[in-house]
Amino acid sequence: MQPSKNKPDFIIVGAGSAGCVLANRLTANGKHKVLLLEAGPDSAHPWLRIPLGYARLFRDRRFNWCYQTEPQAHCAGRNIVAPRGRVLGGSSSINGLIYIRGQKQDFDHWRQLGNTGWGFDDVLPYFRKAEDNERGANEWHGAGGPLGVSDLRDRHPLAQAWVDAAVESGYPRNADFNGAEQEGAGLYQTTMRHGVRSSTAAAYLAPVRNRANLQVITDALTTRIVFDGKRATGVEYEARGVKYTAQANAEVIVAAGAFNSPQLLQLSGLGPAELLRGHGVPVIADLPSVGAELSDHYFTRIILRAKEPLSLNDAVRQWHRGAAAAFRYAFGRRGYFAIPAISAGCFLRAHPTAATPDIQASLGLYSVQNIGETLHPFSGVTAVCCLLRPESKGFVRIKSADPREAPAINPNYLASEKDCDTMLHGLRAVRRILQAPAIQHHIAEEFEPGPACNSDDELLDYARRRGSTVYHPVSTCRMGRDSTAVVDERLRVRGFAGLRVIDASVMPSLVSGNTNAATIMIAEKGADMVLEDVKARA
Repeated sequence: MQPSKNKPDFIIVGAGSAGCVLANRLTANGKHKVLLLEAGPDSAHPWLRIPLGYARLFRDRRFNWCYQTEPQAHCAGRNIVAPRGRVLGGSSSINGLIYIRGQKQDFDHWRQLGNTGWGFDDVLPYFRKAEDNERGANEWHGAGGPLGVSDLRDRHPLAQAWVDAAVESGYPRNADFNGAEQEGAGLYQTTMRHGVRSSTAAAYLAPVRNRANLQVITDALTTRIVFDGKRATGVEYEARGVKYTAQANAEVIVAAGAFNSPQLLQLSGLGPAELLRGHGVPVIADLPSVGAELSDHYFTRIILRAKEPLSLNDAVRQWHRGAAAAFRYAFGRRGYFAIPAISAGCFLRAHPTAATPDIQASLGLYSVQNIGETLHPFSGVTAVCCLLRPESKGFVRIKSADPREAPAINPNYLASEKDCDTMLHGLRAVRRILQAPAIQHHIAEEFEPGPACNSDDELLDYARRRGSTVYHPVSTCRMGRDSTAVVDERLRVRGFAGLRVIDASVMPSLVSGNTNAATIMIAEKGADMVLEDVKARA
């Protein structure tokens, strides 16, 4: 589909977690025309709205880029799955639905790095602005915003047992991980509304699709940003086999995510000069930091065999339980079809030097040998140990000048000695929780790695061989005041006019928890910055 003959003020590349927010906010006053381009489809597939869809869409190439990392040198040379949403709503349409912002200290650290206006007190109003929290508004939360945020539809006995076991192990009970303190054990809030996924496509884009000043084109792969000197003037894209050029009056905003945003900048001539020349891409600016500093959360699973048929495994394996679960969701939006990827958590300090939680320990109400495969044929649950603030960093780099070829993705997991030490401390903390009476009542045995795996060397080897990503890549177009940063604190690409990046790739460092809420916050704040700057130039 070709762009409207009316030249847009803003072109947004990527209708994901950030892009849908931007499209809503930049068209709200009716003064600005927006063209929103999405490489994936516009789909009403039911699994995009049913919360359990995260399991069904994990390897579905219709809605998922289905990326893989490069062989990980410190993880047994494995290629690790790296899913990203490729549909309206992006990864918010296929993720595990957990609503976590991160710690106050994460954002204050951003400000300490020189990013004025990005401390916790600065960003909290944007978190609140986004929220429609079913608990109502208070000093930490908002109500009436686009994004549905809700408590678990059901308090599963195994999830409650995890929380009680963590409290028995000495951790405080925490009813709100996004409140005054993150530390402690509790049940997660989710991005659902009335038992239905609240993706940014549903929450931000769907209500405004009919605005006259908004054009949305799906199945449109943006192949290059067009420049006039040091000013971005538009983009080239392909839709249904036809090449188009769209021009912007004011700005091109790249919101394609931590993998695709640096890929597009590199394909457009902004990136490490040697890399670009090696692939025949004309160099517009030698920017070595584009695609650098990739950071992601890595986790290790402990798989448990349960004593009772209370897990999702049982609902899938036994037809009568599955039918009951489907009936319960269809008529009450409850049950297994309404569960997130993880239900209960405990944010804890594992490494002896940690001043704030550095491990996110969680319980998933299912078990599987390899992520994305068939569930185990027994009643199983999974305890998860996630490294919150990894020191290990990697990169995203194009492999050719072909925009259809996936970039090289190398997070460099577990390269840091401290990361390994923190993971070991975390796994031992998770095991202590699992030995507490409240949950031992439900657990038959540790299926994997099993009690024979107990020394530091054995546990670390297991983490390297069986660990994976929690799908939270950030920082590949890092924000900062230093000369190596890709964007400044107003998210403008350094050295260029009319070009911004607004998505998870701009995070100066990884937040301590799931990244979707912080990405939405960045888009909310970024939209205000765009409108302020356009007004100032008028």
